[in-house]
Amino acid sequence: MGELRNWLDEDWVRIGADGTILGSCGSRKEAEGKPKCLPRKKAEGMSKEARAKLVARKRKKDPNPDRKGKPIMVSNKLSGGGSVVKKTIRGQGIVMASKLR
Repeated sequence: MGELRNWLDEDWVRIGADGTILGSCGSRKEAEGKPKCLPRKKAEGMSKEARAKLVARKRKKDPNPDRKGKPIMVSNKLSGGGSVVKKTIRGQGIVMASKLR
C-alpha cells in the first residue's frame, strides 16, 4: 500500500491545451476543455510542446468535457514505449524520437 499512498500524495496538476500548467487537478474552469492531469514533477520535466501533445491526445480520445462516468485514460507514452517527444532532424522535418535509429 506504500506505492499507492505515494501516488495519492503527489501534487497533481492540470495541463492546458497550449502546454501550460494551469493549477491543481480537479479545479477546471467552465470554459476549459477536458483536463489532462499529471504529477507536477513529471509535468515540469516535460517540454511545453510535449505537454500540449499529451493534452491533444487526451481531448481527441475524450472530446466531451462534460461527459459523466468513468474517466477515459490516455497513456503518457507512445505505443513503442518512451515519452512523447519530437525531434527535428535537418532535411527530415519532425520525427518522433521512437522512430529514430
